[in-house]
Parts: sequence; C-alpha cells; structure tokens
Amino acid sequence: MVGTVVIGGGAAGIAAARTLHDAGKDVLLIEASDRLGGRARSLPLRTLFSREGGSPDWVPAFAGKHVDAGCGWLHSAKRNPWTPIAEAGGFTVDRSDANWRTQWRDLGFAPDDQVAASTAYQDWNERALAALDGPDRPLSDFIDANDPWRPKIDAISGYANGANLSQVSLHDWAAYESAATEDNWSVEEGYGTLVASHAVGLPVRLSTPVTRIDHRDVRLKLDTPAGTIQADYVIVCVPTTVLTKSQIVFDPPLPDKHAAAADLPLGLADKVFLHVDRPEWPTNAHLVGNPYSACTASHRLSPFGWPIVESFFGGDCAEILDDRDAALFAIDELVGLLGSDWRARFTPLTATRWRHEPYIGGSYSHARIGQAGQRAVLAAPVDGRIHFAGEACHAFDFSTAHGAYETGVAAARAVIGESVTIA
Repeated sequence: MVGTVVIGGGAAGIAAARTLHDAGKDVLLIEASDRLGGRARSLPLRTLFSREGGSPDWVPAFAGKHVDAGCGWLHSAKRNPWTPIAEAGGFTVDRSDANWRTQWRDLGFAPDDQVAASTAYQDWNERALAALDGPDRPLSDFIDANDPWRPKIDAISGYANGANLSQVSLHDWAAYESAATEDNWSVEEGYGTLVASHAVGLPVRLSTPVTRIDHRDVRLKLDTPAGTIQADYVIVCVPTTVLTKSQIVFDPPLPDKHAAAADLPLGLADKVFLHVDRPEWPTNAHLVGNPYSACTASHRLSPFGWPIVESFFGGDCAEILDDRDAALFAIDELVGLLGSDWRARFTPLTATRWRHEPYIGGSYSHARIGQAGQRAVLAAPVDGRIHFAGEACHAFDFSTAHGAYETGVAAARAVIGESVTIA
C-alpha cells in the first residue's frame, strides 16, 4: 500500500514525486521504461563516437558533457523553474543568444530576403493575433498558400509546435505566445541530465508499466507486470499518446480523458548530431538549411564551442525524414551552403526517432483546431483521487519541460490538500 503513486518518470512525474517526498508524504514514482527523464533525454557526448576506429583527440576533454536528444532549451528561462534548480545543483547555464534569427555569413539567405522573411512573419503573426476574438482557426488561415514566405513560416511552426500551420489551433498557439519570453538558455550538462537529477533520493521503480487503474473501490489498484499496487492517490504523468493508445486502461473507463488526449496529439521534432572536423564558425552559430523550403533543418553550430552540429527538424519534415536518412539530408543541406569540400568533414553521430520511442511516441502536444479547451479537461482530477499532469495539461506552457514541471507540482499539492493556481 502506497500513499501516492506517480506514473511516469518525465519532468512532470519527477516534479510531482519530489514535491510529495519533500513534504514528507508516502510516494512511489514508477516509470515504464528503463530510464528517467521521458522526453528530456541527454546523451553522453563521448558515447556517440565509435570506439572501433578510436575517438577523436578532443573527446577526453568532454567527459561529463551531454547533448540533448529531447528538450534542450530553458524556454522563458527567467521564469522557468528548472533554471534555479539548475543553478542550485551546480549545473552550467549558458545565457548566450540562441541565434535562431541569424544566418551565419548570410549563407544561402541574402540580407534583403532575411528582412522580407522577417516582415512576412510579423505580418502573419499580427493577422493571427487580430483574429483571436473570433472562432478558432488553423494558423494557415493567416497567410496565403502562394506567399513566397509561407514555406519558411511553416518550417518555424514545425520547430515550435511539432506540426505545420494547418494542424495548429490559433487559440492554443496564442496562449503559448502570450506567455513566452525571449530568454532561451541552455544547460551544458544537458537538460535531460538536469531533469533526471531532480529525482535523486526518490523511491523509483523502472521498467514498470501500469496497464490498468481500477478506481471502483476506496483504494486504487494499479496493475503492472510485477503485480498490483494499491494506493490512495495516483498522479498520471504520461504523454497523450499513452492514453490514446489505451496503454493504460481505466476501470471504469474515462472517455473524456481519452477524447482530450486525442485532441492534444504529439507533434514531431527530431534531431541529428554530426561531428565536424575543424569548424570555422563561432560558438553557437546558426544556419537554416534552406530558408525557402518548409522541409529544412535548423542547424545549431558548435553549441558550447564543441565540434558538433545539432540539426533540428520539425512537423511534416520530421515525419517525412523519419523513414529516410535524416543525417544525409542534414549533411546535404550544410554542404549546399558551405561547399562540396565540407562533405568529408561531417560524420554522423546519432539521430532521434521520437515517433518510435516506446511509451512516448512523439515530441510535444498541440491542440487540434477548436480543441484548445481540452487541456483543462485532461488536467482535471477524477474523484479527487486520480490526478493528471504533463506538458499537455498546461494551459499555456505546454510543449515544455517547465510546463510539465508546474503541472506536476500542482497535482502533488492537490494531493496534499493545498490549493494552487498556475499563473
């Protein structure tokens, strides 16, 4: 018998379990996979190099350094709760500009076109916000299909929402945009490392998927391959895909939760990591592979001064490249900008495929058109005993690790009996 079982060891689940544990409550965190962090996952840099041919000379100097396969930016960093957690834990927070709006040496993107693209984006943004008082609409309604900068804005939507303009709700998108700030910082040791470290000292069971929650009686019964766990409360902190695929069955059923999860699907954002021999750009430079295409990567050049490139794909482009060689695509884009002699200087290290990750199945949520209100439906507790948390439950900081954190803390405080408002 456990006081509270927290299901899901991502940012929300860890935050919920930490809050309960630190308040002296009986809590158990259980995770279906063999690791903590969920969509916050850091990969040790040294392990990405093949040992067969020997590691590059620089690798020993980067012991303890990580790249983020999942979330990698402390978005809205000055109000992001992970920022003080990182600082208190001795993590290195890099406050330098992300340079997303800068094209290194203007390669493949003439200055006049950069101005025109920026103007088109601002015009689209203003048209969308001006329509907020009306019915919900897809973001694609606010730019003509033949506008020369529609592909670039579509690519940006892919990065930001994990989905292209036609799939994203105006009302949902605007809730995020109105709250987000421009301070986007990064963690040298890895955001995933930070999130997982917050679970140190918590009672945890890995490789323990919950397949059924029986809430017919006074005590909740959670079925797992290792047996049934009884609890007074449960906090469900799983991606919406887990609910839509009925990987957890509720008895009696909770159709409103499944419907809400279906209306908040996970988009897709994937990354490719490349080693580059003798990089010529400054630390944390940036290139868009093809600013005239909706299917292109945002290339982060030498983060923290490391000789790597982190190439980021989103939306339909990520879906397409999921079944193709995304690393080759990234290299082709970079060579197209830098010159053919660069091809031999790039070596693929690894690539993510979040759509195929067990118990996750995607990247971050967006609301279907007309369904922004489903976030509140998903977040609402059931009978005061079953609580829900995760980025998809946040009214405006969805798609982020800090949004997940805040919903986890709020659910834990509700279990404790404290009233909490996320603002």
